[in-house]
Amino acid sequence: MLYFPANSARMAVKAATLPVDAAILDLEDAVSIDDKETARIIARDFIRLIKQRGIHTFVRVNSLSTGLTAEDLKSTVVRELDGIVLAKTETATDVAELCEMLTETEKHSGVDHRSIKLIPLIESAKGVLNSFQIASGGDRVVAVAFGAGDYYRDLGRDVNSISKDEIELLYARSTVVNTSTAAGVQAIDTPFLGSLTDREALLKEIKLAAQLGFNGKQCIHPSQIEPTNEMFSPSQGEIDRARRVVKAFEEAEARGAGVISFEGKMVDRMSYLQAKEVLTLAEMIKRKTSDVDSSYVRLSDVFSYP
Repeated sequence: MLYFPANSARMAVKAATLPVDAAILDLEDAVSIDDKETARIIARDFIRLIKQRGIHTFVRVNSLSTGLTAEDLKSTVVRELDGIVLAKTETATDVAELCEMLTETEKHSGVDHRSIKLIPLIESAKGVLNSFQIASGGDRVVAVAFGAGDYYRDLGRDVNSISKDEIELLYARSTVVNTSTAAGVQAIDTPFLGSLTDREALLKEIKLAAQLGFNGKQCIHPSQIEPTNEMFSPSQGEIDRARRVVKAFEEAEARGAGVISFEGKMVDRMSYLQAKEVLTLAEMIKRKTSDVDSSYVRLSDVFSYP
């Protein structure tokens, strides 16, 4: 998931050519208060362009406490929009209030009822503690995202002082992963907050996120997309092994066996189901990759709105 400021038409065009699962037009922190209205207009006008390239399209709206959320929704809820990222979500009540606002906005915008999904963004200690209730906030919620910058600031600490192993964020990360999984939705890790040139630290953080069980990671720069995609995608070796596991187990199961010895290891039904999940994920990624048009954006694409 790639963030980019919604007040930049140049970045919107760039986002339409990148190999990302989702693009997030940011109306919150990346946009000054004086530029909000311009950002809303650009976001609305470029949602269709990004979506028609096969990329899921989201808008990050300002938090409910700002009083700007309703206007953000009114300007950007259009038929091509996939969902909303709600900044600084802290309670299930926040989710319920946003869902009510979405229902009202859909009705007045001619958008199908309950078609707009929601990703609550958890950025505070209170949000972490309430993350299960947030993740369980209804069928609009498809994922929960973690934002480490504001979370660490909420703890009274400077984000620049985070240690290299990021032990300070482990509790929050683990909590968000576990509560999201328990609620049956995806968990998306925080953007990398280190230097854009520190590739070693970036790779270490992406690996940690995958090991903890996150389903993906937010990115704030195009250079972060490729390593993130690679880490969260099964390798060809993993895919090949999964195929062999599935084939061997199904053959053994047909003979009445529930556990098999496979390449020196015991494989039971849990391992078989895990292998099936790897193959399903690989197929989803293959389809997604073929659907995304990463060619350049033509001028006619930018100005082809009805």
